[in-house]
Amino acid sequence: MPRARAAVDVFQAVADPSRRRILLALARGERTVTQIIESITLPQPSVSKHLGVLRAAGLVAVRRRGRERMYAVRGEPLREVRDWADTFKKHWDQHLSRIKSRAERTARRGKESRDSSQATPGKAPVIPPWPVWKGKYL
Repeated sequence: MPRARAAVDVFQAVADPSRRRILLALARGERTVTQIIESITLPQPSVSKHLGVLRAAGLVAVRRRGRERMYAVRGEPLREVRDWADTFKKHWDQHLSRIKSRAERTARRGKESRDSSQATPGKAPVIPPWPVWKGKYL
């Protein structure tokens, strides 16, 4: 008895890098299999297999145009992926904000250090103690 085909969810469909490349190619507009093959350089059987998975997940629509089949992205199912990824947006925004603040503090300290080590008239330049010179041992 043949096995029942498991339903493909959107996350499984976009987990594969080749399928993501196909979706990117289709994001530029409707394409035939031949045009997809040319844009992502995968063999035809592989592209057809991946298109089948994307169709099963509802991410790709197909229509006939004469003898050709035209494939297009259906963006609505991707909303589930976007909504899931958005749950991490606050975390990444906070993390990137901390990185930015630290980089700005480091840049200010470096500038202050360079400014204080510049020779000024009537004042000797600041020279680090021996044996450290420019962060290296002599």
